[in-house]
Amino acid sequence: MRTLISYLSYSGNTEEVAQYIESRLKHEGFDVDMHEIGIDLTPDVSVYDFIFLGTFTWDLGSTPEEMKDFIWDVGYKPENVAVFGSGDTQFGGDSLFCKAVDKLVTFYHSKWEGLKVEQSPRGHQEKYIDSWLERVLEDVRVIA
Repeated sequence: MRTLISYLSYSGNTEEVAQYIESRLKHEGFDVDMHEIGIDLTPDVSVYDFIFLGTFTWDLGSTPEEMKDFIWDVGYKPENVAVFGSGDTQFGGDSLFCKAVDKLVTFYHSKWEGLKVEQSPRGHQEKYIDSWLERVLEDVRVIA
């Protein structure tokens, strides 16, 4: 199954989550391409069976402009989009934590809840990624 992981990261936390997901998907036998939003040219997402989209949350719950530009460049809402992101509860508390993830899940009508990681995905948070990814992959295997 051809899979794209597109992500936007300033601090490197969302990039780490993307790399973790990439490693797990490759281990499962997926064909994975990585795309760093704002750095790489926007790929033709229509050639992918599945898309993982990663972002951080900016400015008290906002979706970063580069992510909005990516969505505009893609030009349509592909199906089978799973959304993940990193955030920090010290900026706005629980009500604003990873709010951009929630917004993208709603925008894409994603079948899956968004994955929200507090800062770095290392350590105990890897189990949250594993659990979320397993739920997503259960459905993806059915789709394939």
